[in-house]
Amino acid sequence: MIKIINLSKTYNNGVKALSNISLHIDKGEFVFIVGPSGAGKSTFVKVLLLEEEPTDGKIIIANQNITNLHRRQVPYLRRKMGVVFQDFRLLPNKTVYENVGFSMEIVGVTPREIRRRVPTVLSMVGLSKRANMYPDELSGGEMQRVSVARAVINNPPILIADEPTGNLDPENSWEIMKLLNYINRRGTTVIMATHANDIVDTMKKRVIALENGGIARDEIRGCYGYED
Repeated sequence: MIKIINLSKTYNNGVKALSNISLHIDKGEFVFIVGPSGAGKSTFVKVLLLEEEPTDGKIIIANQNITNLHRRQVPYLRRKMGVVFQDFRLLPNKTVYENVGFSMEIVGVTPREIRRRVPTVLSMVGLSKRANMYPDELSGGEMQRVSVARAVINNPPILIADEPTGNLDPENSWEIMKLLNYINRRGTTVIMATHANDIVDTMKKRVIALENGGIARDEIRGCYGYED
């Protein structure tokens, strides 16, 4: 599914954020990316999404080398990836229904198909009764559930979550993790960058720990392993 070969990223100011990373993530895996602040987690996510270009190395997704994609091709790559951010990134002037449906609109899905699929996904994340509300009328947990619904509405094979529980209380954090686990069990590959040691230690998924831009640990049923 995802193969990363000798990946490095050095910023223009000389800071080396990633250093010679090589790893393989199979279809259907759930992987936590952990590490202390400055370890390279955010850069790793940005490089996967091609928000940042790697300095060296290759990223191969579904047998396609995406490292040197032309900018015009990047939106097509991102259709294969759902993304959930810490700060939700919802459109404030659109309702819950419209936020989720917009992800389908921009890839050319017909209005009829949008009307069919959006209610199904809102039901999955427990937001059927919030469909006509706006983001500022929702709790943080509800906004993140909208974000998850938006990320999976186009059935992407890969879901990338960047600190998705970072702005949530423990109860809502676990609700989001239940959702991500459910989505993973349906076959979606989930990659989640996080500082949430309790979640990592409880769920016992694969853990890739970064330190100083390199891989310090790669454990099948790993733990967080850092003091926060």
